[in-house]
Amino acid sequence: MISSRFLFFSGKGGVGKTSMAASTAVQEAEGGRKTLIVTTDPASNLADVFETEIGHRIAPIPGVPNLWAMEIDPDQATTDYKEKILGPMRAVFPADVISVVEEQFNSPCTTEIAAFDRFVKFMDDPEYDLVIFDTAPTGHTIRLLALPVNWSEFIDLSAKGSGQTCLGPVQAIQESKAMYDKAIAELRNPRATTFIFVVQPEAVAIGETERSVAEIRQLGVKSIELIVNAILPEEVCQDPFFRARWEMQQRHLQEIERRLVMPARRMFLQDDEIKGVEKLRRTGQTLLERETSTKRGDHEHVSA
Repeated sequence: MISSRFLFFSGKGGVGKTSMAASTAVQEAEGGRKTLIVTTDPASNLADVFETEIGHRIAPIPGVPNLWAMEIDPDQATTDYKEKILGPMRAVFPADVISVVEEQFNSPCTTEIAAFDRFVKFMDDPEYDLVIFDTAPTGHTIRLLALPVNWSEFIDLSAKGSGQTCLGPVQAIQESKAMYDKAIAELRNPRATTFIFVVQPEAVAIGETERSVAEIRQLGVKSIELIVNAILPEEVCQDPFFRARWEMQQRHLQEIERRLVMPARRMFLQDDEIKGVEKLRRTGQTLLERETSTKRGDHEHVSA
């Protein structure tokens, strides 16, 4: 079982991070931990993977006790964030002042901030034993994770200057500063947070993951792991086309071991989509077996 309370799954689009995150969620929930899986990715297929309706509210996953999920809708999160700040202001400020603040909220960063604000609150919620974040593709995720560090500094600087930020008036968001600072501490605490990159054995994905890992480490995140997904089993690669693909993957697997030195698990390419509770359960069990064998120092492949 995973000891961290917060798990961040990330990776290049299409590498299988949602199915890996969902499989982990099922495994942990059935192991007895009250688990919440949240996506901040507007292109997420979390509902498709679980084969149930989820949406912009916490919903129980049928057939899996102890498991809940939520898909954060960026538009709704932005509306909620704006109203959180503007609501109290309407009672004390004239319409022209409110209009200026609303205009400021048209900043491109507001939607990202609003989504991040939502899952920072989940990090501050003691209700769940484990919170899994199925995050957006890597570049977007890096920017979101960088925001709390910037916010704390930016809030302090803005309070000494114009009093305005893309988050809204400084006085209106000062109360959030402690929550953001706490989130930074949790992200940097290896006992609290683990960041899991999902990567396929392909040159572009390896390079992007290497850069992202370096950026994450610069933010002070210490616990980072890897899942290498969609590996072709050698026994099905008799056809020359698939044999060439297998040989390419083997070269890239060696590159991954050389360039991404961290705890890593490997998953074979499945013969069907990883969706539905039963398939997620089997995949989660394989991930657990790989975690156990990795801790023992066993680097043999295990098939799902």
